[in-house]
Amino acid sequence: MAQAITDATFEEVVLKSEKPVLVDFWAAWCGPCRMVGPIIDEISKEYEGKAVVGKVDVDANQEFAAKYGVRNIPTVLVFQNGEVVGRQVGVAPKQTYTNAIDALL
Repeated sequence: MAQAITDATFEEVVLKSEKPVLVDFWAAWCGPCRMVGPIIDEISKEYEGKAVVGKVDVDANQEFAAKYGVRNIPTVLVFQNGEVVGRQVGVAPKQTYTNAIDALL
């Protein structure tokens, strides 16, 4: 399972990570988010120890969604050294997300 990230843990888990970080901004009521969720969970298993894979529930945690201009969900952001280096809005194939991580490993 992907790690649950909150506004309180975002800086520590995402911005201070020495590994690449993939963050799925989602909400429980969002249909497309339910399609992306299982893909993100698969990626989290495959990249365990190599990258951080997490999810931010935008209903409960709005601070960083607003900071990074997340207007539509699902939005997946990829971070390297605390900076956004990739953005995917909407549903995409698993390969899109894994390519983004692979480029940073």
